[in-house]
Amino acid sequence: MAEMAATMVARCGGPAGRIFALTLKESGSVLFIDGAARSSAGDYVSFVVWFNFVAGFFYMVAGAGVWARRRWARPLAFAIAGATLVVFAAFGVHVLLGGAYELRTVAAMTLRTGFWVVIGFVARHAPSS
Repeated sequence: MAEMAATMVARCGGPAGRIFALTLKESGSVLFIDGAARSSAGDYVSFVVWFNFVAGFFYMVAGAGVWARRRWARPLAFAIAGATLVVFAAFGVHVLLGGAYELRTVAAMTLRTGFWVVIGFVARHAPSS
């Protein structure tokens, strides 16, 4: 069981850092560059984009920690999942109050929350150092 968990961690940790490096690029483009990225973002919700930008740094750190099987990566992965869930709930309030949004934001926030919960549980069962 421990070997299987270690293999899963190695497979998840590296891609987590790489995938979420893209989060920094995309959210940074929407926030800081007035151009194609911002116009293609449509009805983006600025606090969600800001959260994703800031969280992107934590995504990369957590991905590296999971990949290296560091003990601190577990609580960080769960903290990221929890923070994402809080922002997702605030986004839900925004939508319920009639705020403009993109459906892809719902999908992305669902994916991010689920991803970090899974990473937290996978890292939880792996041998740590």
